[in-house]
Amino acid sequence: MATVADRDQGSGSRMLGVLDVACGILSDLDVEVVLERMLDAARELTGAKYVALGVLDRSKSQLERFITTGVDQLTRRRIGAIPSGRGVLGELIAHPRPLRLADVGGHPHSYGLPAGHPPMKTFLGVPVVVAGEVFGNLYLTEKRDEQEFTPEDEHALVRLAEFAGVAIDHARRYSGIDTQHSQLKRTVRALDATVQIARAIGGETDLEKILELVAKRGRALVSARGLVIEHERGGELVVAAGAGELPPGLIGKCVDAGDSVAGAALRTANTLRLEDEPNRARFDRHGLGRLGLHASAGLVVPLIFRGQGHGVLIAVDRLKDGPAFTADDQRLLEAFAASAATAIASTRSVERERASQRLAAAEQERARWARELHDETLQNLAALRIGLAVQLRKGSLDGPTEIVREAVDQLESEISTLRSLITPLRPIALDDAGVQAAIEDLADRARRDGLDVKLRIELGERRAGRHSTELETTLYRITQEALTNARKHGGARHVLVEIRDCDHYVHLAVSDDGQGFDPHAKADGFGLHIMAERAELLGGTLEINSAPGCGTQITLNLPTPPSEWPTRIVE
Repeated sequence: MATVADRDQGSGSRMLGVLDVACGILSDLDVEVVLERMLDAARELTGAKYVALGVLDRSKSQLERFITTGVDQLTRRRIGAIPSGRGVLGELIAHPRPLRLADVGGHPHSYGLPAGHPPMKTFLGVPVVVAGEVFGNLYLTEKRDEQEFTPEDEHALVRLAEFAGVAIDHARRYSGIDTQHSQLKRTVRALDATVQIARAIGGETDLEKILELVAKRGRALVSARGLVIEHERGGELVVAAGAGELPPGLIGKCVDAGDSVAGAALRTANTLRLEDEPNRARFDRHGLGRLGLHASAGLVVPLIFRGQGHGVLIAVDRLKDGPAFTADDQRLLEAFAASAATAIASTRSVERERASQRLAAAEQERARWARELHDETLQNLAALRIGLAVQLRKGSLDGPTEIVREAVDQLESEISTLRSLITPLRPIALDDAGVQAAIEDLADRARRDGLDVKLRIELGERRAGRHSTELETTLYRITQEALTNARKHGGARHVLVEIRDCDHYVHLAVSDDGQGFDPHAKADGFGLHIMAERAELLGGTLEINSAPGCGTQITLNLPTPPSEWPTRIVE
C-alpha cells in the first residue's frame, strides 16, 4: 500500500515531468508543432493509449478540427468523418471543465462509438484555454493496464493544458508577426520593382526595353515559371515581352483579343485565374496555350491606366508552393501591373508626342518649301517669262528670235512642272477652302495622270464649321498616299474615294482595282507605316485589305472631338 510520502514523491515527479514537457512545448514557435507535442506529452504523462485534440470553430459550439495520436491511418479511414462534438465530447464543449470517467459508455450523454472505432472505456478530458478563450479540448482514453485515470493524471493534464494554452498563444502571436514580416518583405520587393521601373522611365523611352524590364521584375516578384506581356495594338494582342520558361519564337506572335482570356481580362478590367475552367479553355484554344505555352495555373492581370487598357500580364505556375498563386501574389501583381501600365502609357505618350512633332515639323517644312518656291522661284521664273515674251513681241531682242521662243516655251514647261511639285507639298486649298476642295483638286491631278477617280464626299454641318487642321491634314495625306500607291505600285485604272461624316467620327475609304499586295509582307517604303502612324496619333483605326490580284481597300475612321459633333435640331 502506497504511503503519503510515496504519493507526494510521485506527484512531485509527475509535476517535474509536466514542467519538463512544458519547456519543450514553449520552446517552439510553430502552432502545429506545439499541438503535436502537446498530444505526445499527454500520452507520456498519463499512460493513455489514445489522445485527441478537438479544436473549436468560431461559434465555439462544435469541432472544426480533430487531431489524434495513437490511431493508425487505416483505423482513421474506417472510422470515417471526424466527430462534430456531440455526446461526451459535446459535454466538454458545453461545460469546459475537467471530466474523468471510469466508463465513457455509461455517461448519460454517450452516443456510443461508430463502426470500425477501437474500443474505449476509461476517459479523461480537459479544456485548453488560449488568451482567455476556450481553444479546444484534450480527450484521453484507455489508460494502460486497463486502469482508471487518477486525480493525479487529471491534475497533470490540467497543468499541461495551461502550458499548452500559453504556448499556442505565443506561437500564434509569433506566427502573426512572422506573417506580417513576410508580407512587409514582399511589399518592399514590390516597391523596389516599382522604383526600378520608375527609374527606367526616367532614362528610357524605348517601349520594348520597358516591357522587357516589366516582364523580368514581375516574374521575380511572384516566383512565376514564366511571365508574358501581351500589348494591345490595333485591336490585337501582341506578345511583346516575356521572361522565364517560354516556347521559342513566342515574342511577336498575335493573340485574338476577342476570344482569348487576355481579351476577357481587358474587357472586364479584372484579374482572371487560369485554374477556372472557362478561363483555361480560352487560354488553350485562343490564347498562349495555342502558341505552345502550357500552364497548370496562372494569373491574367490587365494593364489599366486611366480607364484605358494597354495589355495584360500573364504569370504562369508558381515555382515555390505552387503551381497556383496565392491571394497575396494576386494583390502584389495587380499593384505592380498598375505601375507597369503607367510606365507603358507614359512611354506610348512620349512616342506619340515625338511622332506628332515629327509629322508636324514635316508639314511645316513642306509648307515652307511650297511658300518659298511659290513666292521666290516661281514668281521670278514667271517674271522672266513675261519679260522675254514682251520683248519678243516688241522685236527689241537681238539675236535669233527662234531661240528666244524656245526659251519662253522651256520656261512655261518648267513653271508648270514646278507648280505640280508645289501643290502636293502643301496645297493652298487645304488651308483656305478645306479638305473637300483639296481632295477634289487631288483627284483632278490624278485624272490628268490617267487614273479614273470617283469621289463621294458627304461632310455635314458641324459646330465648328470645319474639322481640326490635324484631322483634315490626315484625311488629305492618307488619300494622297493611297492614290499614289494605286497609280504607281498597284497599276490601278479606277479608284473610288468615299468620305463621310458620322456622328462621332469621320470615315474614309479608298478602293482601287489594281494588282493588290500582301499587307503582312515587309514593305520597302514607309508609306503604309506613316499612314498607320497618322491614324494612331489621332486615336483612329486604319485597315488595309488587299491580296495579290484582288485590288486594295484602305479604310480609315478618325474620331472627332465633341466640339465638332453635328448639331441636332429639336422640333
